Amino acid sequence: MANDLRDKTILVTGGARRIGRAIALRLAEEGARVAIHFHSSETEARRTAAEAGGAELFQANLESVAEIESMFRQVGERLGRLDGLVNNAARFTRFDPLQITERDWDFIHSVNLKATFFCCQQAAKLMLASGGGRIVNISSLGGIRPWSGHAHYCASKAGVIMLTRALAKAWAPAISVNSVAPGVIPFDDIDDRGKRLIELTPARRGGKPEEVADAVVYYLRASEFVTGQVLAVDGGLSQR
Repeated sequence: MANDLRDKTILVTGGARRIGRAIALRLAEEGARVAIHFHSSETEARRTAAEAGGAELFQANLESVAEIESMFRQVGERLGRLDGLVNNAARFTRFDPLQITERDWDFIHSVNLKATFFCCQQAAKLMLASGGGRIVNISSLGGIRPWSGHAHYCASKAGVIMLTRALAKAWAPAISVNSVAPGVIPFDDIDDRGKRLIELTPARRGGKPEEVADAVVYYLRASEFVTGQVLAVDGGLSQR
């Protein structure tokens, strides 16, 4: 896949909205054959798919390993191969750590970490059948720096980073596995805490979804010699 994404089949989880949408659209611009996973955002998924040149759509609840396995079977049957996976789907909540319940913990980890692993696993099986591929896991600045109100989220994203490193070793050289860790990427629903983090960002602004997409494309086009890495797209905030 190195250097050219034209006609490469790439699945983006959570590709209907926000950062996932930007990634899907950028991959289409690069000439990739884009596949978009969604759970409940069907209207947005169909719009993004149309703008991405008629991307294939795959619906699955990523809390269910059975549905993940079914989705990847469908990818294999409908698309014939898989060259790249972008694990973008994620959840985000905020709680005082003393108030986090088992349900709160599982709500985050079932998608952010557990689903990321099983999507990697199922994608790798398809990739190995056709000679290899590229996986990019979207982690977070919260996986690098601790946020006191997001202990469960930070733990899940730190897990994604370590999972990335472990799988990079397990599947080299056929499959490269890397991670992009976005900083504050503001949307309309940004809260006061997010605004304060932007004020602390050395770049003096929030990031753009397209800048995250740039980093994803870099990894998807890179040599297999680039693997097990984490690229913070955060305007320097991780260095503070």
